[in-house]
Amino acid sequence: MTVQKPMTFEAFVELAAADSAVVGLVLKGSRAHEGMTTEHSDHDLYVVLAGSAATDLTRFAGHRTPELDLVILSLDEFRAVGMPGFERYALARARIVLDRLDGGIAQILADKARLDVGEAFRTADDRLDAYANSLYRSVKNTRDGHALAARLDAADSVRFLLELLFALDRRPRPYNKYLEWELARFPLPGWDTGQLLDTVSLISATGDVSAQRRLFARVEAVTRQAGHGAVLDAWGPHLHLMRPA
Repeated sequence: MTVQKPMTFEAFVELAAADSAVVGLVLKGSRAHEGMTTEHSDHDLYVVLAGSAATDLTRFAGHRTPELDLVILSLDEFRAVGMPGFERYALARARIVLDRLDGGIAQILADKARLDVGEAFRTADDRLDAYANSLYRSVKNTRDGHALAARLDAADSVRFLLELLFALDRRPRPYNKYLEWELARFPLPGWDTGQLLDTVSLISATGDVSAQRRLFARVEAVTRQAGHGAVLDAWGPHLHLMRPA
């Protein structure tokens, strides 16, 4: 009895490219991030179909092996993925394998990579408030002798801070795995990448209050300049706990 070998990425791409119903193939994940692949990296591939076209490729829906993960969906569904949602960053940095829409697939990815002005402002407002809340709790817990709670709140604050900083630049925040990769290639304007990463690493690991306050002073200046002062002012006298002594 002949054992059928699992479908490889290359074989599937050849099969899909020969099917006129396929209008796009988009590779995401570590295979789309130069230098991030390992021996364990699979190929995460979106297969984008024309809306009304019939295709036998639907038999591969849900296909998942150590070599190849497939998501098969319509063009309209592909436009909606990550808007909003967890997949937005993955597609913002995805690699186009096939684009039969004369750049249409590329434009969809570009739209996912750039938050519109209103969305960016609302996201920054929300994440700034969440960042301030976690920072405030961390500082209070340190003051009151709750060391574990202080470190956990500090780690939470870093998550909200990064979402805030990327929103200010109208970008979706990268997954933790790709944070250093992203900043090495696309730094946040006005921020020294090495210093920022060192600071968030220190805060996440130790909850160091002095480091948190120094960072907050910088964030306060940046966000007020960007028009988010009302969020900070709502904290009233509590701001004194967040600012450097």
